[in-house]
Amino acid sequence: MRRSPKIQLILVIAISLLVGYYIGVNKINFEWKNYRPVITVEGKEPPNENISGDFSRFWDVWQRIERSYYDKTKLDPEKMINGAISGMLGSLEDPFTVYLPPVQNDNFKQGLAGQFQGIGAELGLQDQRITVIAPLNGSPAQKSGVRAGDAILAVNGTSTANWTLSQAVEKIRGPKGTNVTLSILHKGENAPADIDITRDTITVESVESWLKPVKDIDRVEVDNKFANERIAYISLSQFGDTTNPGWLDKVNKLSLELSKNKNVKGLVLDLRNNPGGYLSDAVFIASEFIGQGETVVIEEGEKGKNELKSNRRGLLLDIPVVVLINKGSASASEIVAGALRDHKRAIIIGETSFGKGTIQQAEDLGLGSGLHITIAKWLTPKGEWINEKGITPDIEVALDPENIDRDIQLEKAIQELIK
Repeated sequence: MRRSPKIQLILVIAISLLVGYYIGVNKINFEWKNYRPVITVEGKEPPNENISGDFSRFWDVWQRIERSYYDKTKLDPEKMINGAISGMLGSLEDPFTVYLPPVQNDNFKQGLAGQFQGIGAELGLQDQRITVIAPLNGSPAQKSGVRAGDAILAVNGTSTANWTLSQAVEKIRGPKGTNVTLSILHKGENAPADIDITRDTITVESVESWLKPVKDIDRVEVDNKFANERIAYISLSQFGDTTNPGWLDKVNKLSLELSKNKNVKGLVLDLRNNPGGYLSDAVFIASEFIGQGETVVIEEGEKGKNELKSNRRGLLLDIPVVVLINKGSASASEIVAGALRDHKRAIIIGETSFGKGTIQQAEDLGLGSGLHITIAKWLTPKGEWINEKGITPDIEVALDPENIDRDIQLEKAIQELIK
């Protein structure tokens, strides 16, 4: 996701379907009368030279519905407009170019800010199904058994077939203390299971870190002769509003510790279940590990290719690194993993990542709504497009869902660093 500090596109809902849009001095008035949109533009006639489609059919259908539909109480103009916009974007067959009504747009922003109410899971569309990209660590979703890659077939008994991502988010999120029942199909299984989840306030700590001797690391089993070897660890849960300051704080403290402990064997960068976030944050994080001026990621859009390079001198340029990924690692986390892999700065361990190889720009629209537009695809520094195939780890290790007391992926990462 590209960070957009200002509104880059002003889309006047419904008006844009008829008259295009004005930016600046022109004043547009818009209201509903008897289910019919009434539009006036002060100062001049609305231009139409920038409209590439014939919208007469849209208004023809609109008028026929308002005239003939048997139950006028169901003619909700706001829902109809939202549906029309979602349908327009759906024709692109791009699950990441989406329109977000005000509530969903606010939820999205709250998530990146680090706090919201719901079940604590990042959702996406995969194979035309509502899919869990990643449950957040410690969230109600994770505690209830929701896993990365799960397909959500129904919410409170209502099928999710043909749902948009916005519809799914609207139905699944809710106030703290309320319940939602998800019909979940775990990846690799044949029959769905119903999971009851109690919503809660989700506070996302983007960055966690520690520096420990192996003997003090939870959920791993390593040969006793390595018990006193020291390992550094940093986990990133997302690339959001608080990621960069949180990262700097943790890395500065860790760097000071590393200067005092020369026997540290290496660092584990844990990107498992990290669904991504801001592109600029991915470049910032990768710059901690690779040389200044080296390519982190390549944008390929309408105007060609643009290389985004490491933009600062990092503090972790020399320490051996293992990156952990799984099927819940997507987008910005894949950018970081791909950059460190291509520059031979890390060994990648875990499971093949999600495979989101496109960049979206988030734009605020009128009335609190939002629009996410795919503006480019991204390539790793060596030019690989990982979309829909993901990053394959150097060492594949799948977690055993039946053995939650042992983290064999972290265990393998430690073994690689101390061998």
